Amino acid sequence: MDAARHDEPPLQPLADIVVIDLTQIYQGPYCTFLMAKAGAEVVKIEPLLGEPSRIRAKVGGGASLPMAMLNVNKKGITLNLKSEKGKALFKQLIAKADILVENFAPGVMDRLGLGWDVLQVINPRLIYGTGTGFGLSGPDRDNLAMDVTIQAASGIMSVTGTPDGPPLRSGASIVDFLSGVHLYGGIMMALFDRTKTNKGRLVEVAMLETAYPTLASNLGLLYRQQGKVSGRVGNRHGGLALAPYNVYEAADGHVAIVCATEHHWHNILKAMGQEALKDDPRFSSNKVRVEHIDRTDAFVQSWTKTLTRAEFALLSQKHAIPAAPVRDLFEVMNDPHMHARGALEWFDDPELGRIVLPASPIVLHGIDRVATVASPDLGQHNQEIYGGWLGLNDQTLAELKHESVI
Repeated sequence: MDAARHDEPPLQPLADIVVIDLTQIYQGPYCTFLMAKAGAEVVKIEPLLGEPSRIRAKVGGGASLPMAMLNVNKKGITLNLKSEKGKALFKQLIAKADILVENFAPGVMDRLGLGWDVLQVINPRLIYGTGTGFGLSGPDRDNLAMDVTIQAASGIMSVTGTPDGPPLRSGASIVDFLSGVHLYGGIMMALFDRTKTNKGRLVEVAMLETAYPTLASNLGLLYRQQGKVSGRVGNRHGGLALAPYNVYEAADGHVAIVCATEHHWHNILKAMGQEALKDDPRFSSNKVRVEHIDRTDAFVQSWTKTLTRAEFALLSQKHAIPAAPVRDLFEVMNDPHMHARGALEWFDDPELGRIVLPASPIVLHGIDRVATVASPDLGQHNQEIYGGWLGLNDQTLAELKHESVI
């Protein structure tokens, strides 16, 4: 018996954890994606017409890819939370759950009569995770929030772009995913805390507050300049404290270089074949290179322009330079390194065909990755959840569907 147990594969870390998922768009779904990929049973509840990402997917093209990426390994059901019968079914599901996650605006669940105060009475062990734009308290709590508006409100846009151009948003939805990771982390903290207290907890994450720490280098410059707000610096270091630190032209595109230490600078000179310039007063220290940053960048670019991105990558690896070619999305999607690690996988989606999907970036050694299961169709698991979990018969399910409850 002991030998047999020893040979069994280890359980996934969130095996037997039941998650009720009311999330939508990117922030919340990524949080629950991480849970599903850690072995939790995640039941995604959508309105009868589907969550906004599913509705958006109807425009065609690649609009349905985010839905397919962020909702794999989840079970999907529909439920009308505005109906009394729908609320009653929801409460029955909550009684069986370990975790609830939602990213509605503050007060939405309370107005439905399904807020934390109500649900914790039904299930005192419930961990209730909520992701909002500005938090559950404070004068701005009711401001509507999306990734780009939080990039604007947080100051990220003010430091993104070129000195002579307008503020720009990040091309990626960085705040949605950053806050989704924080929400996941907070819920895991509460889950661990429950092992000691046997009680659930309300966990909140505000997008604005997850964005602020990303501005560390920019805030450092603000502090150094005694409150004088600096402008946008393009691809240079946000605090203008390092050089070279920029994106430079190559023969067939662009490359990024970060010179964080003098050792890195010496390695760059070796790669350039310019080791004799090690003590040149024009470049002898980071302070001098920053003070004459245009000259520094011009010197580096005179070298990078002579190389293809592939040639540059080989030299960077050989000489231990923190640098990389600027790759397009097709190149990243087909990256041999990430595919070799299992971070990306080719997957046959029933709707989209053969696509590339990400795994969870969190890797626990000694435990296999969770095999990918396609994101559910709208209401795909109604029978399994309402029939299997709650014991409702086919006639009752048909009536609930006819009444627009599920």
